[in-house]
Amino acid sequence: MSTSKTTKKIIIIGSGFCGLASGALLAKQGYSVTILEKNEQVGGRASVFKEKGFTFDMGPSWYLMPDVFEKFFSLFNAKPSDFYSLKRLDPSYRIFFGQNDIVDIASTIESNIALFKTLEEDGDKRLQKYLTASQKQYESSMEGFVYRSYDDIFDPSFLKALPSAMFMNFFESIGKYATHFFNSEKARKILQYNIVFLGGSTKNTPALYAIMAHIDFNLGVWYPQGGFGEIVKALQQLCERYGVDIRCNQNVKKILVTDGIAKGVRTETGDLYSDIVLSNADYHFTETQLLDKEYQTYPESYWEKKTIAPSGFIAYLGLNKKIPQLSHHNLFLDNDWEQHFDEIFNNPKWPENPSYYISCPSKTDSTVAPEGCENVFILVPVAAGLQDNPKIREDYFEKTLTHLEKLLDTNLRESIVFKKLFAHNDFSTRYNAYKGTALGLSHTLFQSAWFRPRHTSKKVKNLFYAGGYTHPGIGVPMQFITAQIITKIIASKL
Repeated sequence: MSTSKTTKKIIIIGSGFCGLASGALLAKQGYSVTILEKNEQVGGRASVFKEKGFTFDMGPSWYLMPDVFEKFFSLFNAKPSDFYSLKRLDPSYRIFFGQNDIVDIASTIESNIALFKTLEEDGDKRLQKYLTASQKQYESSMEGFVYRSYDDIFDPSFLKALPSAMFMNFFESIGKYATHFFNSEKARKILQYNIVFLGGSTKNTPALYAIMAHIDFNLGVWYPQGGFGEIVKALQQLCERYGVDIRCNQNVKKILVTDGIAKGVRTETGDLYSDIVLSNADYHFTETQLLDKEYQTYPESYWEKKTIAPSGFIAYLGLNKKIPQLSHHNLFLDNDWEQHFDEIFNNPKWPENPSYYISCPSKTDSTVAPEGCENVFILVPVAAGLQDNPKIREDYFEKTLTHLEKLLDTNLRESIVFKKLFAHNDFSTRYNAYKGTALGLSHTLFQSAWFRPRHTSKKVKNLFYAGGYTHPGIGVPMQFITAQIITKIIASKL
């Protein structure tokens, strides 16, 4: 390791999964790393709060792609089990198509094949065919497509990736792709529900993301005991092991640029200097608020033309009783989800009859709720940029709860001992999220892979970007992959 390398200073803005993972990797390589977090705790959207004996994960709740976590921790001669305990969920999740129309997606392929046989003629064979294609797409994408940067479209690796894109049906929507396999609307919904968590709809998301079926059915849905805060703690431990300086309550106000070169950042408490600045903050915020106009690669006009992923209306509830009808993960898809998608992307409004998701981690983890109680997280995907105020939230909560009580055939209101609502204004205030988006930039055809914002600034030398806006995009596993990509990019520049 060269002396010059060990003296290089790197400032990372934001301590989300990618910020922490990047910090640990860069520090392991010998760089002097400082991570600046504007909030009171590390973790970004994976923040945690506790109230009245309940522990709430504020953001991510699905632990998918365990192979990605294994690969990341192996870079430190470690494995996830060195830091936290994983449990595979069974059922993986529960879907409510109506009050008396409920299906469980099991942890075994055999059970799911049997389920699909009941959904349509030859449904079992159709699922097997779909999963075979999904697995091939996954393995191909992970091998030659995902773990790479697309900052330079003239790079030979870009041309090599094009055939893979064709093979993975990159230029067909996932909604159309699913019709090649299934006639049953229920079958298609089961295999496409996760598209909303990628910030898109069945009409604007490439069929590449059919890989999610392999991820769900074959790799499984898992849960880290204690919640996602345990993963944050694991990354924090790795950072501390290699001497990363993590500072909370550090609100970055400006990226310092001299003669087109990033020299550090300005916080509310003073200036900090470095050789490299890596922003893991909201990409739009970094470009439009932290840089002068002459240094913005993506000015406001760029973002106005983009498809922004949904925001989320979230209700964190503590209940003083158990709800046997719920599983750990629950999807409520009894309404017309095409109408819901339309009210997110084409006719933005608070959805009239939304589909929604409920996480109930107390089904798996006794530490997140008092004995005999239930920890409930309700998420309704809603369009970014909508008006948000206390009255709108309360009205929408009542609307959602009324629907939920009807489907579960139980009274929930009388059991609520804690309630916190979270929506657009909170995403904007806490995470500097553009238009209050919960996820960032949707994975539409022309916003995936080489079409996403670059990891490297075109206007400012030594300024880099990471996080969900860049390739490979949205999702917790993707942040661990992005960290590896950006670490290689930075190392190649120093």
